[in-house]
Amino acid sequence: MKAIIVAEHGGPEVLQFTDTPAPEPSKEQLLIDVSFAGVNFIDTYYRSGAYPVNLPYIPGSEGCGRVAHDPQGLIAEGTLVAWHDAPGSYAEQVVVDRNRVVSVPEGVDERAAASMLLQGMTAHYLTESVHPVTADTSLVVTAGAGGVGLMLTQMAAAKGARIYSLVSTEDKAALAREAGATEAFIYGGDAGELAQRIRDANGGAGVDVVYDGVGRDTFDLALSVCRPRGLVCSFGSASGDVTGVDLQRLNRAGSLYVTRPKLNDYVATDDEFRLRAQAVARAVEDGTLRIDVSRVYPLADAAQAHADLQSRATTGSVVLGIA
Repeated sequence: MKAIIVAEHGGPEVLQFTDTPAPEPSKEQLLIDVSFAGVNFIDTYYRSGAYPVNLPYIPGSEGCGRVAHDPQGLIAEGTLVAWHDAPGSYAEQVVVDRNRVVSVPEGVDERAAASMLLQGMTAHYLTESVHPVTADTSLVVTAGAGGVGLMLTQMAAAKGARIYSLVSTEDKAALAREAGATEAFIYGGDAGELAQRIRDANGGAGVDVVYDGVGRDTFDLALSVCRPRGLVCSFGSASGDVTGVDLQRLNRAGSLYVTRPKLNDYVATDDEFRLRAQAVARAVEDGTLRIDVSRVYPLADAAQAHADLQSRATTGSVVLGIA
């Protein structure tokens, strides 16, 4: 089968399009013909070596496709499913744990289904569990025009929250407002000045929570814009890891809380996975959650997809077209 192989850590150029043996499912797995694979920032962390992984490997963990073989004979061949935690998804076939797939509702576009779970369940656990959002909540979301940012904005807007989205261009600001952001701000300049502009928009007060998927470049801003006893949720590191945090800084900023969560800890059980996956799938099916797939790259162009993602040349979700 055709697949992307990473034999050494490095930049997008290490993503090599090649032939490799097809995987074999265990009795607890399904063999799936991949239609589309989701491309996510976490894929770049593994590729670069920022996150540990044994070499060589096939990147990607998310996608949508049709069941090719169920060793137990319980799921019919051709059933359309989506998944979020199957290493090796940048390939024509992948094996997925049978308890970690969700049926794709009829009428849902396969490209959207390929990117709905990792980003959608991330937005779900952030707004439902890390800091439950209500109509009284005010929040900042960084990378507001990215895949998670747009989904989080829609989920928070549906609850009536006040949402201040941070983006890099005016075009992305328009996308954030369309998703439900109360106001969108362009990155740049002094972090303290930008924080004050957001505070002014929020009636002069800091926000309740900052959902920050950018990391190093926005952490100072996140601390500056939060209200006393507010929460800074650093869930991603698109600009690099946050290091060397001075705990007294949290004191001076108003007894702030900081957390660095990850999705796997919020879908640790099958029951919790089903709860979040089904909630996201239902929201996509009924139209309350719109997934913007901005680019579809051929599998052979995975390196270009990574380069564009890391240079902020994309908005919404990005997928690889395989079948």
